[in-house]
Amino acid sequence: MSALPHWSSDDPSSAATVQFLPPEPTTDASPRRPASSAATRHRPIIRIEGLSKSYVAGENVLDGISLHVAPGSIHGIIGRSGAGKSTLVRCLNRLETPSAGQIEIDGQDITRLHGAALRQARRSIGMVFQHFNLLSSRTAAGNVALPLELAGHSAAQIRQRVPELLALVGLAHKADAYPVELSGGQKQRVGIARALALEPRILLSDEATSALDPETTEQTLQLLKRINQRLGLTIVLISHEMEVVRDIASHVTVLEHGRVIESGPTYDVFAFPQTPTARRFLSSIVAHDLPEALASRIQPQPAPGSAPAIRLVLAHAAASMPVIALLHQHFGIQARILHGRVDTIGGQPLGVLTLALPHADVRLDEVLAWLRQPGLHTEFLGHAL
Repeated sequence: MSALPHWSSDDPSSAATVQFLPPEPTTDASPRRPASSAATRHRPIIRIEGLSKSYVAGENVLDGISLHVAPGSIHGIIGRSGAGKSTLVRCLNRLETPSAGQIEIDGQDITRLHGAALRQARRSIGMVFQHFNLLSSRTAAGNVALPLELAGHSAAQIRQRVPELLALVGLAHKADAYPVELSGGQKQRVGIARALALEPRILLSDEATSALDPETTEQTLQLLKRINQRLGLTIVLISHEMEVVRDIASHVTVLEHGRVIESGPTYDVFAFPQTPTARRFLSSIVAHDLPEALASRIQPQPAPGSAPAIRLVLAHAAASMPVIALLHQHFGIQARILHGRVDTIGGQPLGVLTLALPHADVRLDEVLAWLRQPGLHTEFLGHAL
């Protein structure tokens, strides 16, 4: 049995930030998602093809989902309530049996497995639950030991393995504590240690931070990031919290009504959403959509007192460009900010600005051509009253 790596601090918030290489920016005139990174071209550790699940005839909770997850990635699955997120993750470890389609885990089709073969395959898939699911009659160490006992490990192996797992999640000092004596964050860390007991290659996290306060959520995410980085563990993260996916996921898939509507590197999906649904869903993080009161002032045709309105997506290094100053320097335009936000996605800056350009109608084509330079993506919205 391989030993787990140890860290010098029990504090899960002390992890270093993981940074992902950004894709090359596109020079196209319209915001278009750049090509996927090289990691997605490797053989996926999870391959889902045509997956459907229905509980009532004619009503699909999942409807023809096809999705690949790269080994060693943190892949977020996001969507509104009822989108099918939890059903999808329960199909991945066969807690739910798909109605149609195929799920390959590391090259093995688990939709064809039953009995002992399925139980064996599940050992490579750990799962962390939203509400911890700890046994109140067992200590933290006893809860972590449970899957090892069920798998038939010897008492000597369990005595060696459990302290390693508790140290991994920063709870070596809580081995003898019962769940009632633990905070919510500590309970979730026990759940993570238990999910890692059988050395899985994949960790499924079903809304694991939804019941935690913001500070504890951040600590839990840092812990998951460290586990991913140190163990090379693939993590599939189910969440409706955009901040969770923004902070640690390298790739993201957006579900709506049981279907995949967006999928790709997290930065690309956040910066260049391809569907109106995804734009609305991501609006709490990225300012793609205008507030209703402002959107109603944007008209397709010019009117007295109106000014051309544009939306700029400033990706990567372009997020620090002094765009307003440059517009004044090059064209004498005193641009006005109508709406905007600058955020950090996977360690990289992303800015979205909506600007009004007074007196720019005559030179608008020239201005737009200048704005459409590498890393600066421009969309003409209409005319702002």
